[in-house]
Amino acid sequence: MSAATHATASRIAVIDFETTGISPQMGDRATEVAIVLLEAGQVVDRYQSLMFTGAYIPPFISQLTGITNAMVRSAPTAVQVMSDAARFVGGAPMVAHNAAFDRKFWQAELALAGLAAPHPFACTVMLSRRLYPQAPNHQLGTLVDFHRLPRTGQAHRAMADAEMAAALLARIQHDLRGPAGTGRADHDWLMRVQACPKAQLGRLLAMNTPTHTPHTHGPRP
Repeated sequence: MSAATHATASRIAVIDFETTGISPQMGDRATEVAIVLLEAGQVVDRYQSLMFTGAYIPPFISQLTGITNAMVRSAPTAVQVMSDAARFVGGAPMVAHNAAFDRKFWQAELALAGLAAPHPFACTVMLSRRLYPQAPNHQLGTLVDFHRLPRTGQAHRAMADAEMAAALLARIQHDLRGPAGTGRADHDWLMRVQACPKAQLGRLLAMNTPTHTPHTHGPRP
């Protein structure tokens, strides 16, 4: 495998949607998407766009996100945005904070655009619950503060939340690699860690490196 091919294979796409509600099955649609490409803990590219679907944005959603009906009326169509987003992600596996939410909108919006969505999703909520049980809670802002990571932009806007989720993922990967930096932190390993029952987690993490286990006791000094 060439260096360029290996770099592409190791990339992870961290995604965040803003939407009109919580369920595409109930007719809710995306209003904004942001994707951060992460490679070896570093951001290598970004994509962000508002999108127009024709769906009405309720006032309480506009108050939460700052995204109004007037803003999305001048945005590109959802088909155009999702086609661009799919090309941007390519074959990279994906991560989101509360991945169940973003995965269902990713799949629903791509389906409406006539595109497949085969990408596996890891979840920084589930990973943080396994690795940082001592955190006050596992909301994105709380975890960012817990690890003393930078806050970026306005909360509940897609790029700001995607950037913070990417920073959290980089911290998770750092901790999984361990002090010697030899442990696994690829997407397949993230999926194994998040799916591992809590009672078996110590044994799984001990398999990751022969002499070190990940630091799971809170933020670095």
